[in-house]
Amino acid sequence: MPKVKVALIGVGNCASSFIQGIKYYSKIEKAEDSVGLRNPSIAGMNPGDIEVVAAIDVDERKVGKDLSEAIFAEPNNAPKVADVSVCGVKVAKGPLLDGVGESTKALIKVSDAQDEDVQKILKASSAEVIINLLPSGAVKATQYYARQALQAGCAFINATPTFIASDPVWAKKFGQAGLPLVGDDLVDQVGSTALHKTLLKLLSDNGVHITETYQLDVGGGTESVDTMDRSRDTKRSIKTESVSSSLPYKTEVVAGSTDYVDFLENKRDSYFWISGVYFCNTPMRIDLKFQTVDAPNAGSVLFDVVRAVKLALTKKQNGPVEAICEYGFKHPPKFVSLDIAEKQFKDFLA
Repeated sequence: MPKVKVALIGVGNCASSFIQGIKYYSKIEKAEDSVGLRNPSIAGMNPGDIEVVAAIDVDERKVGKDLSEAIFAEPNNAPKVADVSVCGVKVAKGPLLDGVGESTKALIKVSDAQDEDVQKILKASSAEVIINLLPSGAVKATQYYARQALQAGCAFINATPTFIASDPVWAKKFGQAGLPLVGDDLVDQVGSTALHKTLLKLLSDNGVHITETYQLDVGGGTESVDTMDRSRDTKRSIKTESVSSSLPYKTEVVAGSTDYVDFLENKRDSYFWISGVYFCNTPMRIDLKFQTVDAPNAGSVLFDVVRAVKLALTKKQNGPVEAICEYGFKHPPKFVSLDIAEKQFKDFLA
């Protein structure tokens, strides 16, 4: 398979970890040494076969800079795990639209440079896959870049909660254009939603009846600020629906982000509470916490999704690719259990 040529929309923390990850894993020769990757190779493609050929942002500290420099510019605070040499990819200035919310205006320094022709950039770079890494509340901006993907003839990966792949109107547009579409809202490699669903399914399969459960997240970084400001309700709805789908019956479920704590930086604390009854109506409770770092949590899944989308392009698939959506996203067009999603993704790759 040839290189996967990718364009990044948004050069934030996830983009930083994604690009550092390409550099980090490109040095590894043996698959067994690829610690931290779920799939070291997909259809003959390794992480080093992913090539970022274009990047777009609005912050003056990133616009006009080489991508290798921009990923470490403020307000990014993803951990540095690899030295990235000059990429030869200059970060272009895209339209602002609703890409910056009220709460993030103090953190983002919007460039006064002229907006560049996005479609021209995509075509000139020969990009074939666009990854939308905009903030959660950037609905108009996300829709704008979905249109640019259609016009430039690119597959579209929507990592945000804005409904694109799960919206029948957008699904039809990409289907008619003959382009793959996947989304919405990228899952984490060790995410709170997946962990919550796994716990609930394990308990339910063992005869425990869940009566009430919640999952609450507290995080640092600009994404957490934006979530509190613009997409808290949307994220809560998506997470609650996703968690609820793991149980064969209805019960009281709440899941979502609750607050922003600046000194957590790019870390996230997740709290779980599960209440239920088992043999002879005996009560049980689970109360736990775990901590992750946001940006690296997206890396492994993005690597899998990008390479799978490249495979979808070679298969000439169009519209929402359900196997990829169900595997890599919290709100796919259709909800399935984790084990079914895993099987369908492997079948797709095979």
